[in-house]
Amino acid sequence: METSQAYLSKFLELHNDEWIAFRRDLHAHPELSEQEKETSEKVAQALTKLGIPFKKNIGGYGIIAEITGSEPGPTIALRADMDALPIKEETNLPFKSVNDGVMHACGHDIHTTILLATAQTLSEHTSQFKGTVRFIFQPAEEVNVGAIAMIKEGVLDNVQEIYGLHNAPTLPVGSIGIKPGPLMGSVDRIELTIEGKGGHGAAPEASIDPIVAGSSIVMGIQTAISREISPIEPAVITIGSFHAGLANNIIPSEAKLTGTIRTFSPKVQEQIKQILPRIIEQQALSYRCTAHFNYIDQSPAVINSERQTDYVKKAAEKCLGADHVTLCEPTTIGEDFANYLKDVPGAFFWLGSGPETNAEKSFGLHHPKCSPSEGAIKVGVDVLSHLIFDRLG
Repeated sequence: METSQAYLSKFLELHNDEWIAFRRDLHAHPELSEQEKETSEKVAQALTKLGIPFKKNIGGYGIIAEITGSEPGPTIALRADMDALPIKEETNLPFKSVNDGVMHACGHDIHTTILLATAQTLSEHTSQFKGTVRFIFQPAEEVNVGAIAMIKEGVLDNVQEIYGLHNAPTLPVGSIGIKPGPLMGSVDRIELTIEGKGGHGAAPEASIDPIVAGSSIVMGIQTAISREISPIEPAVITIGSFHAGLANNIIPSEAKLTGTIRTFSPKVQEQIKQILPRIIEQQALSYRCTAHFNYIDQSPAVINSERQTDYVKKAAEKCLGADHVTLCEPTTIGEDFANYLKDVPGAFFWLGSGPETNAEKSFGLHHPKCSPSEGAIKVGVDVLSHLIFDRLG
């Protein structure tokens, strides 16, 4: 008698080519955050064809679909993101982006395909689980607003657990990376305007230079980390843009800076929020400038529940083997999946999408030559399907 594992493997192999074709279509037609209209429509059409009920336009272009097993039971949610990035693709793929300056450089086309394929797989195997699986196709992850918008519209209502994944080109395909507790950093944004007094570059004494003040502030705010935060608490402050002036011999009247803050601890996140205004205002004042500072909360840290992380680990070990499940290091890269984990226990994990050898040398996420392996699709579906069978079986 054929085992359920062997039957599932045959099912995945049978449909793998159609899933790859779907992914390639998404890759060729990427859409930016909050503009995922056609992507959402393609997902809706596929769900309709599969006979899976769904709701559209949730929190923007988001979609919620549900499949119920053989009997009533708990509800578990699985989530994938759909948006692309404002990057000009530099791969030589035959299905490279036709939308100039827009690219799936983070592999969200892979994620969307995996979730849709998992929905198809579970819809054909409802006798193997009880309860409900909710599929969340989320827009606007890259700008940290999609999860919040969908949560406000009730996407987590009656959900007992939630799981998500992200492809990792630096992990070999056929493996996953998982970690209980903090996995990814919080993401906050800072905006700063420094007002001075413009004038001729040859007569600086007649001006108040916001560029000099801004340069001092860039260096000064690093002491928030080095001298006011415990050295055993990871945190990052990066100023990513500094705009001032239009000519080489003119001192401008103002400078504008933006930056990002990354932490793993809500306590440290709050500390930095209190420290920065003091440093910025006093540094600006010492150069006779005025500073206008804005701190924008965007996304908390991804903190995996220990129990749910163990469920993912066991499911992955069952279908991939224990030697293909890696305990990974945390990263300060952000992910708005964290907003779901604030309300519901769950786990987020890395899905290997790199070559089997020297994956660490692959082009990483957000690179114009990023090209995740399509072999990750079948692996992702396998892991998520086993997870549902284990949790709701």
